Amino acid sequence: MRGIGEVARASGLSVSALRFYDGAGVLVPAAVDPATGYRRYTTDQIKAARLIAGLRRVGMPVAEIAAAVRDMRNPALVRVTLDTHLTRLESGLADARRELLRLHTLLDLEENLMTRITLTAADLSAAFGAVLFAAAGSTGPIPAGVLLETGDGTVTLAATDRYRIAVASVTATVEGSAARLFLPFGLAGDLHDLRSGTLTLDLTADRVTATGSTGRVVEGKPLDMEFPDYRRLIDPGPQRVTVDAGALRDLIAGAPVIDREHEGRPYPVSVLAVGPDGDLRAVGADEWAAGADSHIAVNREFLLQAVDAGGPGQLVLALDGPVQPLVIRPVGEESRFSLLMPVRH
Repeated sequence: MRGIGEVARASGLSVSALRFYDGAGVLVPAAVDPATGYRRYTTDQIKAARLIAGLRRVGMPVAEIAAAVRDMRNPALVRVTLDTHLTRLESGLADARRELLRLHTLLDLEENLMTRITLTAADLSAAFGAVLFAAAGSTGPIPAGVLLETGDGTVTLAATDRYRIAVASVTATVEGSAARLFLPFGLAGDLHDLRSGTLTLDLTADRVTATGSTGRVVEGKPLDMEFPDYRRLIDPGPQRVTVDAGALRDLIAGAPVIDREHEGRPYPVSVLAVGPDGDLRAVGADEWAAGADSHIAVNREFLLQAVDAGGPGQLVLALDGPVQPLVIRPVGEESRFSLLMPVRH
């Protein structure tokens, strides 16, 4: 029988550690003096103490150490416990390496004023598909293009031709500096065409590089101009109507067509209103001319494109009279919408 101090020296465990493992039921002394409380251990328990010391050094949980001590007479079971712990350590080390690599990358991005975005190509393509139509015919002071800006775990795209605005947001992993870049229409279209796998976008003030998991790379230079602050135009108004996208297309198709002209070019107008029962309806030129406050007139082609961008389900239309924009968005998606400027009578 050995005293606790001798066992501590022989095993590499401290006296306090031996007391802890006694209290935890892992290594209970063979005998305890009832008068002094002095603990005494057998030779086999010294072997167990040495095993405990080694398992403690490699960070094995107490419950698994206890199991290894119980299985000492069956080395094969102890080896299974050792191998299981080794696998867990190797997995944890791999996770730590990945996290440290991510932190190094983040420091590199911050030092070089770069932004890295990681997301699925399908999500980014869908977001571009929801806004590109609003910039397709842009001329004048705002060239055809798409604003790309990053937020907290999101990427938001916005496009406008001065008469309409389309906005769509998508969830993404965003690292490095915040970014706000105006992409030319061609580059936006190339990014829209990336539809499979995962995608990494590296952004600087003068370069956009998209690398897909499929190996395809798209690169381009942002436009050197400031995109309008579209947020101050977004005020959806108190009056909202929910309508099926297909029913809305049918309503527009059957509505009277009112012709207007802009810069010598004719274009059709659709006039929408909310009836007394809260239903959406289309009105003709005479009723529009009467000047009802609930009417809103918009370019018919732009309206149909906005409905298509909203998708096949239910749409919410926000109408607030003839001088406020018409806002169209899919039900349940506040971050994806189209805004159409009204046509004056």
